[in-house]
Amino acid sequence: MSINTEEFYSILASKMEGSVIREILKLVQNPEVVSLAGGMPDPATFPVEDIKKITQKVLSKNSARALQYSTTEGLPELRRCILDYLAKDGNNGELENIIISSGSQQGLDLVGKVFLNPGDIAIVELPSYLAALNAFHSYGGELAGVPMDDEGMQMDILEEKLTQLKNEGKKVKFIYTISNFQNPAGVTMSLARRKKIIEIAHKFNVFIVEDNPYEKLRFEGEPIPSIYSLDNNGFVLSLGTFSKILCPGLRLAWVLGNKDIISKMAILKQATDLCTSILTQIIAYEYCKSGKLEENIRSNIQIYKRKRDVILNALDKYFPQEVTWTKPQGGFFVVATLPEYIDTGEMFKEAIEEKVAYVPGGPFFADGKGKNTMRLSFCYPSVEDIDEGIKRLGKVIKKRIKN
Repeated sequence: MSINTEEFYSILASKMEGSVIREILKLVQNPEVVSLAGGMPDPATFPVEDIKKITQKVLSKNSARALQYSTTEGLPELRRCILDYLAKDGNNGELENIIISSGSQQGLDLVGKVFLNPGDIAIVELPSYLAALNAFHSYGGELAGVPMDDEGMQMDILEEKLTQLKNEGKKVKFIYTISNFQNPAGVTMSLARRKKIIEIAHKFNVFIVEDNPYEKLRFEGEPIPSIYSLDNNGFVLSLGTFSKILCPGLRLAWVLGNKDIISKMAILKQATDLCTSILTQIIAYEYCKSGKLEENIRSNIQIYKRKRDVILNALDKYFPQEVTWTKPQGGFFVVATLPEYIDTGEMFKEAIEEKVAYVPGGPFFADGKGKNTMRLSFCYPSVEDIDEGIKRLGKVIKKRIKN
């Protein structure tokens, strides 16, 4: 007799579903399919030879430490290196203000674990990063969405939403925003709104969680101070990562913020993995110490800018006039908005038949809307595949357009 596993799952395991993006990536293994779905960095941006040399050096001279357990908060040298790097942009802090996580996803999970009880509210953008929504939902958090425009989250609607939730007796714990080149929309929050969101957070006594993985991948325009750097009262947690500026395989990221929150995160992280890989931390530290990180970022920007230009040109060339899209100044993503009568989730099968893939937009919207949108990633495919993929996708969309 086989065992019924469903009877044994926890409430958490029972309600969690697999990532839509991960399931889509399984469907596009056919090399003939041009995938505009995954947000994976271009392997051409990985400094393979440098990492190979550093790894050999570390294992030859420092293997006893590199292959051992380490502190939960992370390698002190790496944390100091990151702090010095962030301080150049006004993101100041001390060792007690930063913890190394095993990728940004663990950082988001720790945010949910630290803040959310069942029924607590997390304010999120419409649309927002799907894996963050899943992390917050996993701890019983309820998600309240605030729409964006070309300047990011709309502050008047945010304030209205917070007032409404307060009047309903709901406990809002934090506002989650991806401030630069947002995933999935590619939108960047303006300076005026960054200042306003801090004012609102102070007024309503809630934290801000600023997810900032793409900040350094700016192709044009002037850098904008982070929300974290604009706040002096400990209301902002900032998440950063090496995945987009070095390589994701190291699984190294960080959370910067209020020392009491960071201390609590360290305690909770101990129950998950005890510590982040010390080997990859030492490799990242040695690479950063060599002074090559900025050089690598500049090279990456050139690669991704070219791809961004190609996808925007292809969208102009191949998409029907009924479709609009964002025009990011950096990052990895574009969101296209189709007429409301087109469901991109339903259309996905037709796209696969045409040998092109994207991510339907609905799952990015905490309010259940956005079914007529799609996320298009330009980071991984070649420039030739980007053009061909948009051409194929344009053909699929045109069949759905009502005359």
